[in-house]
Amino acid sequence: MGEGIVIAGVGEVADGGVLVVPKSTTHTEEDIAVFRVGDDYFALDDMCTHQEALLSRGWVEEGEVVCPLHLARFRLSDGMPTCFPATWPTPTHRVEVRDDVIVLFPGVPAEGAPVLER
Repeated sequence: MGEGIVIAGVGEVADGGVLVVPKSTTHTEEDIAVFRVGDDYFALDDMCTHQEALLSRGWVEEGEVVCPLHLARFRLSDGMPTCFPATWPTPTHRVEVRDDVIVLFPGVPAEGAPVLER
């Protein structure tokens, strides 16, 4: 695994908040939404696989992000859809906290998440 990208200090993302990292920074196909839940951080492509709504404009409930367009839900931990209309997972990205900064590893799936064709 590479060195990753420092995207913020841990105090810069509020509990329950989201930080969008632009694809111009990550060199990925989509922007990446980094969600904070308590002391944990989760990174997903900022795009619903159902109809391309921005997941960063949704909300988090019970470990899942809810798409604001048609209420599809994706598990933050592995990107798997948990209800219709979404049927395809959204890609995840590994996130670590090191020395009070948040480090994102674009293109490296979160631990336990499926490796998806891009």
